Amino acid sequence: MFDSLSNRLSGVFDRLRRRGALSEADVEAALREIRVALLEADVALPVVKSFVDGVKAKAVGQEVIRSVTPAQMVVKIVHDHLVATLAGDDPAAGGEAGVNLNAPAPVVVMMVGLQGSGKTTTTAKLARHLKERQRKKVMMASLDVQRPAAQEQLAVLGRQVSVDTLPFIAGERPVAIAKRAEETARRGGYDVLLLDTAGRLHIDEALMAEAAAVRDATHPTETLLVADALTGQDAVNVAKSFSERVGITGIVLTRVDGDARGGAALSMRAITGRPIKFVGVGEKLDALEPFQPDRVAGRILGMGDIVGLVEKAAETVEQEEAEKLALKFQKGSFDLDDLASQLKQLRKMGGMSSLVGMLPGIGKIKKQIDEAKLDESLLKRQEAIISSMTRRERKNPKVLNASRRRRIAAGSGTTVPEVNRLLKQYQDMSDMMRKAQKLGKKGLMRHGLPGLMPGGGGQRPFGR
Repeated sequence: MFDSLSNRLSGVFDRLRRRGALSEADVEAALREIRVALLEADVALPVVKSFVDGVKAKAVGQEVIRSVTPAQMVVKIVHDHLVATLAGDDPAAGGEAGVNLNAPAPVVVMMVGLQGSGKTTTTAKLARHLKERQRKKVMMASLDVQRPAAQEQLAVLGRQVSVDTLPFIAGERPVAIAKRAEETARRGGYDVLLLDTAGRLHIDEALMAEAAAVRDATHPTETLLVADALTGQDAVNVAKSFSERVGITGIVLTRVDGDARGGAALSMRAITGRPIKFVGVGEKLDALEPFQPDRVAGRILGMGDIVGLVEKAAETVEQEEAEKLALKFQKGSFDLDDLASQLKQLRKMGGMSSLVGMLPGIGKIKKQIDEAKLDESLLKRQEAIISSMTRRERKNPKVLNASRRRRIAAGSGTTVPEVNRLLKQYQDMSDMMRKAQKLGKKGLMRHGLPGLMPGGGGQRPFGR
């Protein structure tokens, strides 16, 4: 998400950084390019105008022109305005909005949106999030009597995420289902009740009337609009209609992993005045992330999201395993079993493609990464290679002669050059660990990361 906008803005700021001092003309030219970049990213025109005017008011002035690092000051101003646009006037602007659970149990959360936006799947994802992240007892109920098997679909998803769903009764109408769900949730001691309402292929009077009737019957604490990011400005129009007719409290954007522009996210928050609370980043039921404006702004501007990377690691890394590995690093006793463990961990975190966007400065080499076409199946193949080795070979790779390498390649369904590349990668990692051990903490402070690289100066790319 935001790839095209990020690439364009990176180019603008790179040109600014090449200038020692900035004139007002330089800033004006940069703002014109920012305006075009936002429009190309499918951001609504009123939002673009407001954004550029806000940046201009601060960027064209003596504060920037006389700054020691004027280009950095402009980046900071743009960053702050991106956060303000994405976060709005929330008291926790720049932070995570989340679901408001500050109400008597069961807290009713109504999910609304058009058919095909991913509403039912998002309901199950949100249920899983509330159950696992916030330790809430959750129940789901499908109010969709229009779409064949919609209620059964939610029941199946409920079983997959281990969340209870309301048993359905044939012929029951949406408002009656909602009231029965609320009573069942109250009696069952549930903390949260998620109501998955019906959608339509387009906005019509029947859809709005039904959503309003359910709202009036259950008085939900949250009414979340589920919108498909890939529909661009149409998603903004849908959000505006639901906001005016039903009254939404927040937005969940789906399929953001397939949307390189991101204009819908920037526009929806500004036009509806409602926060984007979550984003769907994949098809799996754990692929739902809280929307955090400050981190998103950082990723748009190529600053990365190190906090997000650490959190992702914390969710998947087993503490005991990590401590054992850290001890091995210190002793320099890293073997191929440890490398296999690291490859498995990397796959758990979503593979390289999901992590590169979180690294600072990645925008500058994004094109090369895209051209390299990171093959996620490579991690599985490398694991297969290690699995095809004997215990002795994994503990002592020095015994791997040519015939053993041919046997391993045949056993893992790979080639000898692939086995050789993996062993070279392992050797480079081992060399770095030995150097780190030899340098110690003081040496690392003095020499930094280049002191660990092959040749001592980082002249040779890692793994080659």
